[in-house]
Amino acid sequence: MKFKEERFLKKALAEFIGTFTLVLFGTGTAVLGGGIEGIGTPGIALAFGLSIVAMAYSIGTISGCHINPAVSIAMFINKRMPLKELCIYLVAQILGGIVATLTLRTFLLASSLSTDNLGQNGFGALSASGAFLVEMILTFIFVLVVLTTTGKQGNAAFAGLAIGLTLTLVHLLGIPLTGTSVNPARSIAPALFTGQAALSELWLFILAPIVGGVLAALVSKFVLSSEK
Repeated sequence: MKFKEERFLKKALAEFIGTFTLVLFGTGTAVLGGGIEGIGTPGIALAFGLSIVAMAYSIGTISGCHINPAVSIAMFINKRMPLKELCIYLVAQILGGIVATLTLRTFLLASSLSTDNLGQNGFGALSASGAFLVEMILTFIFVLVVLTTTGKQGNAAFAGLAIGLTLTLVHLLGIPLTGTSVNPARSIAPALFTGQAALSELWLFILAPIVGGVLAALVSKFVLSSEK
């Protein structure tokens, strides 16, 4: 029993660290890099993608480097993890995102910069249905790549690179539209700390990625046979 608890603790810590890294470097680059007008969409997209690559090859052997509730839920649906482990992952990921946003906010305050922008997502010029479709499709593509590359027919040696590049790809399209979430843990903390529109629109950036992840789980399992 003690061994099992230690294993769960290590996985939770790995997911916390991984999500912390993703949110801090991804949103931090978007905010401190001057947003789209500064470092540009490619630079922000690359920051998110490189964060995934770095974490995949460091904590991947410990927790699988989900660092995204949509990925963990998809893994649960495809019976790659039990319910108890899923719950632990979700809590660790959300806490990792919150601490990352607190850290970014501390950086901004220490630099006498505004904390109005913490990399929060939003509908932008889209309607709610349009933003939902964007986030659902982008998450579907991302999670599908995660599931197939880490599945029984995937190439584990290159999985981290493929997943990181895919996250970069979806950000290239998604940043000008919604700021790109595809990850509830990435969206929750910035919305909580900035409030207003970001908080009122948060439901979409939780629900749409989960729906996209669920669809990806079903397609990978029943169409692409990732679990055989």
